[in-house]
Amino acid sequence: MKTKTLTGKHIGIAILDTGIFPHRDFYGRIRGFMDFVNGQKAPYDDNGHGTHVAGIAGGNGAAWKGKYCGIAPECDLIVCKVLDKNGNGDARQVIQALEWIKKNQLHYGIRIVNISVGTTQKSTHEDLIRAVEDAWDEGLIVVAAAGNMGPGPGTITAPGSSRKIITVGSSDMLLKNQGISGRGPTDTCIVKPDIVAPGNQIISCANRMEPMPYMIKSGTSMSTPVVSGGIALLLEKSPSLTNLNIKKRLRTTAKDLGYPHNLQGWGLFCLENFLNEKNSS
Repeated sequence: MKTKTLTGKHIGIAILDTGIFPHRDFYGRIRGFMDFVNGQKAPYDDNGHGTHVAGIAGGNGAAWKGKYCGIAPECDLIVCKVLDKNGNGDARQVIQALEWIKKNQLHYGIRIVNISVGTTQKSTHEDLIRAVEDAWDEGLIVVAAAGNMGPGPGTITAPGSSRKIITVGSSDMLLKNQGISGRGPTDTCIVKPDIVAPGNQIISCANRMEPMPYMIKSGTSMSTPVVSGGIALLLEKSPSLTNLNIKKRLRTTAKDLGYPHNLQGWGLFCLENFLNEKNSS
């Protein structure tokens, strides 16, 4: 999955999730950890979801001779635990994490915020969307999952339902029995997702080293860090790009899969096109 010349080195990806296990694939690159659930200081993941997401974005494959390598294997990881051991959380914890990220983005070199979580609770939508859009307005590149509530229309979860941020669906979970990838339009008639990437049966880091340091998970949660990792590679190459530049480039380099926009967004995320500005249309 990685390129020969770009590794995402010194590009910070903040991950809001269940935490991160200090896996061999992240050695020396967990630059920051904040626990908004239990208040612990040292990195941990009592669920496994966050570690898996982090591995897709930035694992280096060291635990298995490079076989299961993430997209940006030298990026910096800054992790906020906002979900508990059961994968449940409170919107307030996500909002607190986003506030912390805004205050610390320069200190940790955070450019990208990966949010592979979402909620269908209407009462929290406005607050969550306001929080991610505030982060976007601060210059952060916010990438969120479309959610796994498909295949019906109007199933994008918050904060992926925000107009401003980049929302990612699963290219291989759009149709038939695996059509769980969330799709638009949103309650406010916004066309979503923005782009899709592979998310079915993805092998990535486990929250343990024994007996097997990797595990398989599926969903738009897995698609999202594919895009986040790709953005880290591009920022290493062109660090002056803004979040608006990135969003435009995703649009112009995606591969049209022939599905409606509310199903596929602009199309399939194509890393090579994205890094080299080759328009797929």
